[in-house]
Amino acid sequence: MAEPYVLVLYYSRQGSTAAMAQQVARGVELVTGMTARLRTVPAVSATCEQVDEDIPDTGPLYCELADLGDCAGLVMGSPTRFGNMAAPLKYFMDQTSSLWLSGAMIDKPAAVFTSTTSMHGGQESTLLSMMLPLIHHGMIVAGLPYSEPGLMNTTTGGTPYGASHWAGSDSKRPLDEVEATLCRALGQRVARLAVRMHS
Repeated sequence: MAEPYVLVLYYSRQGSTAAMAQQVARGVELVTGMTARLRTVPAVSATCEQVDEDIPDTGPLYCELADLGDCAGLVMGSPTRFGNMAAPLKYFMDQTSSLWLSGAMIDKPAAVFTSTTSMHGGQESTLLSMMLPLIHHGMIVAGLPYSEPGLMNTTTGGTPYGASHWAGSDSKRPLDEVEATLCRALGQRVARLAVRMHS
């Protein structure tokens, strides 16, 4: 039997959301009995023909429906696009009707994370927008509790709705230690919930 895993699914254009995904995966791996599976989604093209290869040149593989359907838990991340999740991630989630029809995601734990270029660029609304399809799938959405000290200390990113990061106007500001810690805490929380539910 395959080892249970938490799927860390994200889209990243400038690298900040990818860096967050790595920290979330580290948090998942801290929990005994659960592994992390990193997956991304291809960019959406305005042309009618497929322009992306089936396997990306670098980084994790593109997510397939089986990765989502077989996971024990999900942590999903996106950069902010006008207070909403990025189109490539939304496009992927729009293709999951078969999982909704079969009930494959019901009662699995899930959480969300985001990165923005401006301090008040819609972190919380983006996190909420990512929760909507997860709720429709019947998943149990987990945020970050205030028992995480970073929520009271952060001056850049981190919300009770999920982990967040302020990347700066040039998208080059790295994760600070508080943001990274909250990403790991989010992954760890979903993994702990997944272990309980999986057993």
